[in-house]
Amino acid sequence: MNLKNITFTVFLLLVMVIFACGENKKEQPKEEMVEAEVQSTPFFKLSLAEWSIHKFILEQNGDPFLFASMAKDMGFEGLEYVSGLYTKEIEALGFDKTIDSLKTMSEINGMHNVLIMIDGEGDLADPNVEVRNQAVENHKKWVDAAQRLGCHSIRVNTFGTNDPEIWKVTVVDGLRKLSEYAATKNINVLCENHGWLSSDVPKLMEAIHTVNMGNCGTLPDFGNWCVKRKEGSQWGECLEEYPDKYEGIKMMLTAAKAVSAKSYDFDGNGNETTLDYPRIIQLVKDSGYTGFIGVEYEGNRLDEKDGIIATKNLLLKSAKELH
Repeated sequence: MNLKNITFTVFLLLVMVIFACGENKKEQPKEEMVEAEVQSTPFFKLSLAEWSIHKFILEQNGDPFLFASMAKDMGFEGLEYVSGLYTKEIEALGFDKTIDSLKTMSEINGMHNVLIMIDGEGDLADPNVEVRNQAVENHKKWVDAAQRLGCHSIRVNTFGTNDPEIWKVTVVDGLRKLSEYAATKNINVLCENHGWLSSDVPKLMEAIHTVNMGNCGTLPDFGNWCVKRKEGSQWGECLEEYPDKYEGIKMMLTAAKAVSAKSYDFDGNGNETTLDYPRIIQLVKDSGYTGFIGVEYEGNRLDEKDGIIATKNLLLKSAKELH
């Protein structure tokens, strides 16, 4: 091979090496970006609990039909409605038109309807069977509404008595009757730790297991651990809390079909001041739950939007730090 051919061959080899190096440099960042994206994607989806904007609706006379657009603007993909925030709209438009309007707004904004939190429709655990049965009947229209919206569940309360011996009979009766109806609509009936005996987790789980229906489950809330309040009231000053909220959440997760990320306030590093979010999110992941986690800000120091965003950011941060 003459010198000219050798020179040309060396030149070709150099070009090939440079080209190969260039290709490697182009491909490596793409792999790193994909890996980083996978790591940053949480194992759950984010929904917004409408109670997070209850001051906007109840105190500032804000339009509750803006819920879907507000949630979308804050980066959520799911909606968790609160029945009591539509009292005026139901009186003015009627029940069906109100639900149809919510469905329209969710569709316009491309949002997923997750569940409806039901309040003020009677006590499902009332010792009086006639009162209890009426509460079941009152809830049925919300089961129908959940089906029409495309939700998977309604959240109910289990008030009526705080006597554990009476409650373990009456709550099972109320939940079973409502769950039987809800099953015909393919809707779940979920119990939240929402005060009184519902926040005494072993007793709540015993009731759920006694009902023994696939569509009767739980909605563990990070907060709401008061089992006894002053003068026996449902709300107000708390006298006694469930002793181990983290163990309580872990137990409730065994039957969970939704999860509520309650928050009250945050420190300078963005951590919730009363709840260990990384510890709770680890519990949620370990349980195998991969559905929506609903942000429910209930604090007073931050305005509602700032509190919602802080809670959302903490959820995502906690997910990234999982083991």
